[in-house]
Amino acid sequence: MAWRTLLAAVAGGLLLLAFPGSSLPLLAPLGPAALALAVHGQRARSGAWLGLVAGLTFFVPLLSWSGIFVGALPWLALAASQAASVALLGAATAVTSRLPLWPLWAAALWVGQEALRGRFPFGGFPWGRLGLSQTEGPFLAFAAYGGVPLVGFAIALTGTLLAAAVLRLRSGGRRAAALTALGALAVPALGGLAWLPLPGSSLTAGGPTRTVAVVQGDVPKPGLEFNERRRAVLDNHVGQTLALAEAVAVGEQPQPDLVIWPENSSDIDPYRNADAAREISRAAAAIDAPILVGAVVSGPGEFISNTAIVWDPQTGPGDTYVKRHPVPFGEYIPFRDLFRLFSDKVDLVRRDFAAGDEVGLLDVGGARIADVICFEVVYDGLVHDAVAAGAGMVVVQTNNATFGYSAESEQQVAAARVRAVEFGRSVALASTSGISAVIAPDGSLAASSGLFEPAVFVEEVAQRDSTTLAERLGAGPEWLLSALGAGALLAVAVPGLRRRRRRGTA
Repeated sequence: MAWRTLLAAVAGGLLLLAFPGSSLPLLAPLGPAALALAVHGQRARSGAWLGLVAGLTFFVPLLSWSGIFVGALPWLALAASQAASVALLGAATAVTSRLPLWPLWAAALWVGQEALRGRFPFGGFPWGRLGLSQTEGPFLAFAAYGGVPLVGFAIALTGTLLAAAVLRLRSGGRRAAALTALGALAVPALGGLAWLPLPGSSLTAGGPTRTVAVVQGDVPKPGLEFNERRRAVLDNHVGQTLALAEAVAVGEQPQPDLVIWPENSSDIDPYRNADAAREISRAAAAIDAPILVGAVVSGPGEFISNTAIVWDPQTGPGDTYVKRHPVPFGEYIPFRDLFRLFSDKVDLVRRDFAAGDEVGLLDVGGARIADVICFEVVYDGLVHDAVAAGAGMVVVQTNNATFGYSAESEQQVAAARVRAVEFGRSVALASTSGISAVIAPDGSLAASSGLFEPAVFVEEVAQRDSTTLAERLGAGPEWLLSALGAGALLAVAVPGLRRRRRRGTA
């Protein structure tokens, strides 16, 4: 068992290397390959242990940013909860590893595991899914045909086929091993062909264009204290927008049709604070374009709302989008009294955020945008709903100041790049403190900023109305692949239960 445990740890390490931080996406299939080898032929209990080892080796360092300013307990609790799903995957892969075509079932189980942890508990946390490791390369193309689940399935299938090739080679079946290895190589080769009909790196092809400005104003310093200096953050974004207006006036920058500010660019409620409203109006009037402002707004009732406000230079605040998926333990505390027993950090969230109930489709300066806020970019349904409602581009408003100089920002940008390919849309990502970016429909970066520095991008962006297969199918590929994995489990479990019943009646 010792060598299997070591191999499971290697699986987690290989997955980690594939993600931003190390950014070696082509290593991603080797994670599922190593885990499949570790659990092959094992019982469920051993498979669960090996999956847990792989999950902890992966998630503890991947999510280290979550504990930078709140301590180790929340970070390790989150990592352990995510690793528990990989433990279930390890058990399921082990018990199905004797079935015919087991590499296929094992890859489908990866999708099922990610679907489960993306929904439970508290609405799930689909960070660190296999498909979100791909910022370039052949696997990324699958996003346009089946979203993040299909990308993850392709990666996992490549890995499990490689594992099967190793096992067949060990048993002396060189010809079978070679054929299986060719099957593994065929998956990324198919991904390479899948790129051919997809949009390229042009921001302006595919529809009428709008000039989009992305403003990163920066914060006084990293950490939780950024919103204790809320006026400084607002002033930074106003100042950068006024500077952009001056550049437009002298012909150094084109006149934007719309300006994107990030989440938390105004943590002073502009509906209740006349001074904040006046400053935003001043910036909008100077740039002569509507600004999408990320604001914290009081209400409903005792709650507050993470809100995107379309702020017109003439009429002021207009349409809004309220974040539909507030972050548990970050923006609201479920079972507050219970979790206070484990950490007083829960009281850093003084007021719970309410969840919005409308899709994030907004018309800003003639651009119909699919707006998602911060971690919402990793939730398939939230992005899909807004794009399917008629958006011509995607906007991600985020605040990364609470995660310091970590890989969290890079991981979020990677997710946005996958979304660009998935929906064939350009993506504008605006962060308070970085990384802000403009992303082309092929997932390539047209512009990007550094961490904790002011930045402004102005780009012509096409408002595309084409529809990818992934948009048309929605969650269908995820449900189908998860059902394949569940079917393999039933194929093992049902005969096992029958045998037990026969022994009990004998």
